[in-house]
Amino acid sequence: MQAVLNAIETLSLWSGRIAAMLLLPLVFAMVYEVLSRYLFDAPTQWAFEVSYMLMGTIFLLGLSYCLRNDAHVNVDFIHAHLPRRVVALIDSLAFLAMTGLLLWLTLTLYDGILRTYRTGEGSGLSAWNPKVWPFRVVYTIGFALFTLQMAGKALRALRALFGKPDATPPHETTIDEQAGAA
Repeated sequence: MQAVLNAIETLSLWSGRIAAMLLLPLVFAMVYEVLSRYLFDAPTQWAFEVSYMLMGTIFLLGLSYCLRNDAHVNVDFIHAHLPRRVVALIDSLAFLAMTGLLLWLTLTLYDGILRTYRTGEGSGLSAWNPKVWPFRVVYTIGFALFTLQMAGKALRALRALFGKPDATPPHETTIDEQAGAA
C-alpha cells in the first residue's frame, strides 16, 4: 500500500515540476507578443490562445501537486481542536466524496476529447483557430492526476482512521521546493 501511495505522490510531484517549467514558454510568448505588437506594430495571431492554453495547463497540472503538498485552503482551526481519529474520519469522508466527483468529471472530460476530436472543433477565439482536442487532453490528464492524488489522500486518511499511520511522511520537500515556497 505504501508503495502505491508513494507512486501517486511521485506522479504529483513531477506534474508540479512540469507545470513550473511551462512558465518559461508562457513568459516567452507574452514577451514576444508585447515586443511584436508595440515595437513592430505586428501583433501575433497565436499569443492570446497560447497564453490561455499554457496558463490552463499550468493550473491543471499544478492541482495534484498542490494537494500533495497540502497547499490548498484548509480550515485548520477545526482540525486542531478535534481528536486525530475524528479528523481522519472527516478527511476520509471528504476525500472519498471528492474522489468520486473527480472521477466522474475526468470521465466526462474524456468524452469531451472524443467529441472534439471527431468534430474537429476549433477554439473560435482568433484567426488562428487551433483545434481544441489537445488542450482537452491536458484537461483530462490534469484532472486524472488530481483524482489520483485525492484517492491517495483518502487512503492515507483511512489508514489513519484505522490506526495505521504512515511509515513515511506524506510528502518530503526538496531543498529546491523549500526555496520556492519561501
